[in-house]
Amino acid sequence: MADSIRIEVAYAKPARQELVELKLPEGSTVQQAIEASGLLQRYPEIELAKAKVGVYGKLARLDTALREKDRVEIYRPLIADPKEVRKQRAAAGKVMKKGGGSAEE
Repeated sequence: MADSIRIEVAYAKPARQELVELKLPEGSTVQQAIEASGLLQRYPEIELAKAKVGVYGKLARLDTALREKDRVEIYRPLIADPKEVRKQRAAAGKVMKKGGGSAEE
């Protein structure tokens, strides 16, 4: 079938990763792939309108057209803001040293 493409849709939870392989018509979008994967039914916490998605680690919009062998990724929200965590460490006096060594070395 020359008018179809093979793609994967990935969603990772802390303890498990789901990877669904699909064959879709050429010109299918990220949103169509996610909906066809069945992941929205298995994981109701995914809010497609709010979720960040990407293709091979690069953020993409839901209307992005897919190509043969693309991997669509559904990203979970961060549980902690990395910038805020660094600020809290600095405020607590736990400044990280370059190279991982202590200041006495």
